[in-house]
Amino acid sequence: MSIFEDTNPRALKELLVEIHSGTTVLPDFQRDFVWEPVPTQELIVSIANNYPAGSLLRVRDIKGLFACREFEGAPKLNGRKHTFLVLDGQQRLTSLYQAFYGVGEHRYFLDLRKLTKGADFEEAIFHERATTKRARALQDFDVQAREMILPLSVLKNGTGGFLGWLMQVTNPLSADERRDMQDALMKINQDWISTIDDYHFPVVTLSQDTATDALCTIFETLNRTGVKLGPFELLTARYWPLNVNLRELWAKARAEHPAIEAYDVDPYYVMQIISLLSRSAPSIKRSDVMELTADEVKNNWDSAVRGLAAGLEILRDDCHAVLPKWLPYQTMLVPLAGVLAKVGIPQGPEAGVHREKLKKWFWCSVFGQTYESHATSQSARDFADLLTWLSGGSPPEAVEKPRFDPRDLRDVTPRQRAIYSGAICLILKNGARDFHTQAVITGKLMTEQAIDDHHIFPAKFLEESGIGLARRRDCILNRTLIDGTTNKMIGKRPPSEYMRDIRNTTGFPFGPVLDSHLLPSGDSSPFWRDDFEAFLEWRQAKLWEEIKKATGSREPSDLESTNGEAR
Repeated sequence: MSIFEDTNPRALKELLVEIHSGTTVLPDFQRDFVWEPVPTQELIVSIANNYPAGSLLRVRDIKGLFACREFEGAPKLNGRKHTFLVLDGQQRLTSLYQAFYGVGEHRYFLDLRKLTKGADFEEAIFHERATTKRARALQDFDVQAREMILPLSVLKNGTGGFLGWLMQVTNPLSADERRDMQDALMKINQDWISTIDDYHFPVVTLSQDTATDALCTIFETLNRTGVKLGPFELLTARYWPLNVNLRELWAKARAEHPAIEAYDVDPYYVMQIISLLSRSAPSIKRSDVMELTADEVKNNWDSAVRGLAAGLEILRDDCHAVLPKWLPYQTMLVPLAGVLAKVGIPQGPEAGVHREKLKKWFWCSVFGQTYESHATSQSARDFADLLTWLSGGSPPEAVEKPRFDPRDLRDVTPRQRAIYSGAICLILKNGARDFHTQAVITGKLMTEQAIDDHHIFPAKFLEESGIGLARRRDCILNRTLIDGTTNKMIGKRPPSEYMRDIRNTTGFPFGPVLDSHLLPSGDSSPFWRDDFEAFLEWRQAKLWEEIKKATGSREPSDLESTNGEAR
């Protein structure tokens, strides 16, 4: 008997409705949602272009074979009976559900003015953290209408939702203005919105009679053998008849450059770098990368790879992103590598000047959050601006006008990876020392000593004490790099207790080690009275001082201005 019930395409909007209603759920053993905003945007761009985005696998679960839970951000099940369990596709479905239903930690928007001026969809989509003033302001319809910003949550009702929004925007206009605006927005509806509305995923549905052991085997196999098919694979197939073996070239690059191997770089970045090097007007838009000629690839491959390796070494050695997980923006690699491929690293004193400029650009871009949205256009702009700066011209805008709001640090958790990772890099830049060996922390030591980011005021202690919101407990101010042995010793103990034990350890340089982590070590330290709020205030001020040194900022900036200019 076949275990397949059907293998039919299903409309995206129907799948999302089923998630919202609790008809479709997840097995409780599924891993948590981990996607960041940029992959979510890339997935939405693929859908808006009607590109394949993989298939989904689910099982009809009338018998309730496994404990289940709702998708992250969906309404609680509260005992409601479900119909389907998703076995493959959780990350894609969760990201799409959160984007189109306006839930989760980020909100997604379309800049319709850009689309009316002929911009690609990938240039018009952007996101904001849900807690920012900018995101809250954009929930107001008057702001949306004035700035022509469409929340993607409007599109959960498909074309009908967009047309309703369109009419509400254009009704107050004069007849001529209304006609022109409606024509422009109807073209957007035809070009993009209707495609999203009509998008279907191939869905394989397993029968309710599928045995439990078979489901376990299927799920285990999916997690072990899942392979991402991306644009690099498509380009590999395209250039094969033209005697350009991208797969072989990439294997050689990884073998010859340990940094590329260690950071497990997406090979598509090399193609984007080549696109920067090959065009008079820099661009890494997918359409431009896909149009690269075989000769352009052959002529620029080696320099692009060398630039990529050199860029990774600068990020590792000078910017202290010592492991891949601490690289704030993977997308920053492309303009950095492109510049290094174009001009190389000069010899003599000028080499140091160049490296200092590139380091400052890194810190200003990370804390200014310039790659948070529109990374494609930002990469092309930074490539051109960095070339100008290195040749003696003006610096990029992010460097010339560095911006950061230290209040953000109270809300930045591991989910906001860029600033979070940037702060960890700053702590490493400060010479953070291992609590166990007392050695300065390196990537190698992190691996050997199981050093990772952990709570300073233990989350369980704060929770049981009724102190702090969950996001405050998890924010970067309450985290530092702690080895596995020390973290086990800390457990859920209050800082006043475990810090005293560390300080009383014979020969342990308590002050220097805590100072290296930008932590208060003196007699007035909030640790001794377990004062969490005072600690957050102290560490925010300390990290802000380090951010100012790295970026050249002088005063806090409100990056959440409601008019969007700060972005």
